Amino acid sequence: MIHFVGAGPGAPDLITVRGQRLLEEADVVIYAGSLVNPALLSSCQPRCEVRDSSGMTLEEVVEVMRRADEAGLDCVRLHTGDPSLYGAIREQMNELERLGIAYEVVPGVSSFLAAAAALGAEYTVPGISQSVIITRMEGRTPVPEGERMGALAAHGCTMVLFLSAGLLDAAQDELRAGGYGADTPCAIVHRASWPDEAVYRCTLDTLAACAREHGVTRTALVVVGEALGKHDARSLLYHPGFSHGYRSAVDASEGR
Repeated sequence: MIHFVGAGPGAPDLITVRGQRLLEEADVVIYAGSLVNPALLSSCQPRCEVRDSSGMTLEEVVEVMRRADEAGLDCVRLHTGDPSLYGAIREQMNELERLGIAYEVVPGVSSFLAAAAALGAEYTVPGISQSVIITRMEGRTPVPEGERMGALAAHGCTMVLFLSAGLLDAAQDELRAGGYGADTPCAIVHRASWPDEAVYRCTLDTLAACAREHGVTRTALVVVGEALGKHDARSLLYHPGFSHGYRSAVDASEGR
C-alpha cells in the first residue's frame, strides 16, 4: 500500500495521529525535502528507507513506490501541509492506477490553517467575508484564464496566496485592479508553525515592500482581506435571540 500523508504545516506535533502511526510503521518514506520538517522523520524505524524527493522526477518517485509495492512493503509519500493543495499528487495517483498499485490519502493540517492560527484570525467573519479563495499567482506555472488574480479579487472575499511570495509586485497590482483598496489589510506568514515562524502585517499598497523589507521570497503565505481587520461582528449561532435545533431564542424583555 502507498500512503499519501499530509505532514502538516511544519511543527512535528501537527501531523495527524494516523499520519504519525503510518510513519512509525513505514518500510519506505519518500518525503518532500524542500518543505517537510525533517524532524518528522525521527518517527521512522531504523530499518526504514528514507528518500528525499526534492531532487527526484515523477518517474523516479513512482519507481521507488513500484519497487516497494512489489516487495510487499508499506510506503509513505510524505507531503507538506495537506496533499490536496499544491501537492502534485494527482499525477502520482494516475501512475499508480496505471500500474495497478493500491493507495490511500491521509489528510493533513494545511499551512493556510496554521497561518490563520498565527494571525489569530477567522477567515469567515460574519458580515465581512463568508468565503475563502485559495490560489496562487501565475509564474512559471500558468493558471487557467478564469482564475487570474484580478478576476478572483473581484469577489472581495478573503484570499490566501500560496507559492506567491516572490511575485508580490505583480500580485499587488492584480489585486488592486480586481477591486481591493490600497488599505486592505494583508499579512505575510513565513514558515507557519515552524520554530522561526514570522508574521508581518501590512496593507495592500505596502505588501511587496513588506516582503522585501523582511527578505521573504519563499515558504510564506499571503493573506488578503477585510477579515484581517478589527471587527465587532457576531455570529447568529450563539446569539441569545436566535433559535436553532438545539436552543430556543431568549426574549430580551425577560432580562436574560
